[in-house]
Amino acid sequence: MSILYRSAFGLAQDIKAGKLSAVSVLEYYLDRVERFNDTLNAVVILDTERALARALEADQAAKNGEDWGPLHGVPMTIKDAWCTEGLTTVGGIPERREFVPASNAVAVQRLIDAGAVVFGKTNVPFNSADLQSFNDVYGVSNNPWSIDRTCGGSSGGAAASIAAGLTPLELGSDIGGSIRTPSHFNGIYGHKSSYELITSRGHMPPGESVLMEPDLSCAGPLATCVDDLEQALALLAGPAPDITAHPMPTLPTPSFREPSHLRVAVWADDAFCPVEKSIAEHIESAARTLEGLGAHVDRQARPSVDPTANHINYTQLMLSVIGADMPDEVRQMAKDMVAAADPEDMTEPLLQMRGIALDHRAWLQQNEIRQRTRVAWEAFFRDYDVLLCPCTHVPAFPHDHHPDMQARNLIVNGETRPYTEILKWAGLTLNAYLPSTAVPLGTTREGLPVGMQIASRYLGDRTTLAVARLLETHHRAFVPPPGYLD
Repeated sequence: MSILYRSAFGLAQDIKAGKLSAVSVLEYYLDRVERFNDTLNAVVILDTERALARALEADQAAKNGEDWGPLHGVPMTIKDAWCTEGLTTVGGIPERREFVPASNAVAVQRLIDAGAVVFGKTNVPFNSADLQSFNDVYGVSNNPWSIDRTCGGSSGGAAASIAAGLTPLELGSDIGGSIRTPSHFNGIYGHKSSYELITSRGHMPPGESVLMEPDLSCAGPLATCVDDLEQALALLAGPAPDITAHPMPTLPTPSFREPSHLRVAVWADDAFCPVEKSIAEHIESAARTLEGLGAHVDRQARPSVDPTANHINYTQLMLSVIGADMPDEVRQMAKDMVAAADPEDMTEPLLQMRGIALDHRAWLQQNEIRQRTRVAWEAFFRDYDVLLCPCTHVPAFPHDHHPDMQARNLIVNGETRPYTEILKWAGLTLNAYLPSTAVPLGTTREGLPVGMQIASRYLGDRTTLAVARLLETHHRAFVPPPGYLD
């Protein structure tokens, strides 16, 4: 029975039924890592001995008629930003190269409680703060579609491992496109959940012992099929199990029953962040597929949100989160730069400094702007079920590890654009806490994957996943990169 690119939850059913053994499935994935990871450097640490012991227990439990849960005996890797008990968790930070957490992140524990067998960790950028996955501890992770190109970040090692068939399921996180952009770059599915739907407790940053849920940061699964996203979301959703947590909100059913009831807005390109032509074309093709199924498609509809103003607001809020752990001297430098600057100067380098330098009063002002943006999106989604838009504006690009991000550039339709524009489409939906499912749509003429994000109203996760399933069935399902089939 084939294992490669099977549904993780389908594998669990076969393990529980005795059609597959957890040990054989684990050994299969370990062999895949042995064969392909030297080129990709996506899986950066293994926990083989403990994983084999747990797989043996899973097989014995199945023989005894015990059901560990919907992931019974399924091996998987975990993004190296999530704390894993007894297994080194570096987060791309050299000072943490020997850090071994005493407990699992809450989301990791939920996967284990559902029967998963964690056998390794996947690479991230330094502090999960880049859209490429490289660091001084584990080096550079490559894209299985073209190893001279990035697999994205910060869930880049996770996405590359899914695409190359090194793992059937992954756990990602996203504060700047870190689930959606790698999904797009590697041709897989990923779901960025509504803010706080999945707890970030035990994610680095902020760290193992921090109890607060960091602003903006969201979690979600990565997989090769929508079914795995849906089932993983059901396992992962919910607050941390302690007295500081608020009750879990109820996720409504999809907002449409039939494709003919579906109302789709399409925002495939915009001057605020010009999109590579092939990406916009693929988004339009997906819209036509939905239209052919009977959906109402509107290509002119836009929320009452200025995307450039949103980027200014989002960047400051995001950098206030990232900057919270920065050394005092860095924060003071940011404050000095902002104090000396023109108050109207919102160019990118200074804009990021403004975020790092935010005091509480200024943060409250930016948060008020964000809340007004959320109101505008909620009004928009009274008329539309979903919005189709880019995950980001370029396909996977050649590695560029210049230490100054402002010195990096991207080529979009033959034009040189600033590297930091890669955050604009991701922040458009993330800043309002919206759920977003990334889906593969095809490839560019050069053979690089193209995806898009399907966004909906806050807590509309099941709606975005339902539309993703329509496209998976009627437009394009996951296609492996060349050279990775058995």
